[in-house]
Amino acid sequence: MIPRILIVSDVSDARAKGLAARLDRRGAVVATVPLAAIAFDTGSPSGLSIPGFDGALPDAVLVRSIAAGSFEAVTRRLGVLHAFGKLSIPVWNSAQAIERCVDKSMTTFLLKNAGLPTPPTTAVEGRAMAETIAERELPFTPLVLKPLFGAQGRGIRLIETLSDLPAEDEVNGVYYLQHYVPRPGPPFRDFRVFVCAGEVLAMMSRRGDDWITNVNRGAVPEQVSGQVSVHAETELAALARAAAAAIGADFAGVDIVPAADGKLFVLEVNSMPAWSGLQSVVAVNIADAIADALLKFLADRTEAAAARPSRLTAPANS
Repeated sequence: MIPRILIVSDVSDARAKGLAARLDRRGAVVATVPLAAIAFDTGSPSGLSIPGFDGALPDAVLVRSIAAGSFEAVTRRLGVLHAFGKLSIPVWNSAQAIERCVDKSMTTFLLKNAGLPTPPTTAVEGRAMAETIAERELPFTPLVLKPLFGAQGRGIRLIETLSDLPAEDEVNGVYYLQHYVPRPGPPFRDFRVFVCAGEVLAMMSRRGDDWITNVNRGAVPEQVSGQVSVHAETELAALARAAAAAIGADFAGVDIVPAADGKLFVLEVNSMPAWSGLQSVVAVNIADAIADALLKFLADRTEAAAARPSRLTAPANS
């Protein structure tokens, strides 16, 4: 059977094009469609209408990106992903995993409840409650304020005094406050570990003069091997696998920061990670690895379904 794969992305996304090309080379039929173009449609047999599928459904959905939009638009788009799951279509990553990653407070909650090391964090509504948290914590540690929904280091602030807290309208009334992890610098370093199907594909160190070490903010990607001990590399891999599992992500970019004493803390899990910087310092082709993992998952799923006895099969005589 030739698998039909739907890649959800802006069609201009370079990584989506790379994934489509690699799946195509492996014999899959691939269509790249923005999530905004997929309709709920009661006139369709499945209840969904997908451009280019003529009423049919894909064998799997690979979510590369979800465009920004109104609260209503994004809710509807995530609803489409939930609908695929309801129809038993594998979705990498599922709507639930994406929702968990987009909401940093839920990410932190799940990491903590999985027993993973993550900095002490409080997420509250209203400046009064934020001031109460800051008054309690600031005598002992600076705090990092992050937008609840945000990526690539945008909107992150270091809170060292009460006056550093922004007005409510600047953070939509929600204050996500996390203990700052002290570490040597500049230069500052952290790690991005890419996990797919429960295995670590690659990892990099990010070095920057800014304590916010995102590549798009000028940090330089570097190989991990040779910078840390084999033990530390093994620990990074184990933490990343456990973090992706805690979120329920099929593939993810896991951000891990080392404290000054060497202890590692998981900061974030990204369900729609970019990998240009990572790809520049590792040998494995990440798009190839994702394509192989997804197609293997589908082949194993088909084989398992074929091996299950039919309900119509008569039981053997005893």
